[in-house]
Amino acid sequence: MLDFVNRSCANTVTLFNIVFGSLSLVSTLNGDYKSGAVFILLAGIMDGMDGRIARKLGMISEMGKQLDSLCDLVSFGVAPAILLYDQVLYSVPYIGLTAAIVYIMCGAYRLARFNVLNLSGFFLGVPITLAGAFLAVVSWFAGHLSVYLILAIVVGLAYLMVSNIKIRKV
Repeated sequence: MLDFVNRSCANTVTLFNIVFGSLSLVSTLNGDYKSGAVFILLAGIMDGMDGRIARKLGMISEMGKQLDSLCDLVSFGVAPAILLYDQVLYSVPYIGLTAAIVYIMCGAYRLARFNVLNLSGFFLGVPITLAGAFLAVVSWFAGHLSVYLILAIVVGLAYLMVSNIKIRKV
């Protein structure tokens, strides 16, 4: 019974990641871009906590790993791409939409590669959590930035997620 409670605790925190990612999408659809960005950052806090809780309780599992990746795709792949598309990238119609979709695709690939490689000590490519959180911050300043700079950031982060750059785990 205690095993189920411990596993449920970590998975519940993981699910709050996708709750905040979903709230970001709803905020974006309602034109509330600041809240959309804040919800992505809150999802990042949940993403940081779930792994720590699972390790502390000795409840690391394949189920938790897969659940975490699915939640990350929504919160740090789909939500920031749609946030920036709706906020500014729509103004360069085909290019902006393509950039948003490519970002989501690269995020999905990055997460799948992470799950299959089981690397320890370093990440291969920029973690999607970091990329998504960075795009949430970019959203806060979007009114002061060129749409082409934002486009370059989105495409650049998409590339960095699937690159072979090694980033040491902290």
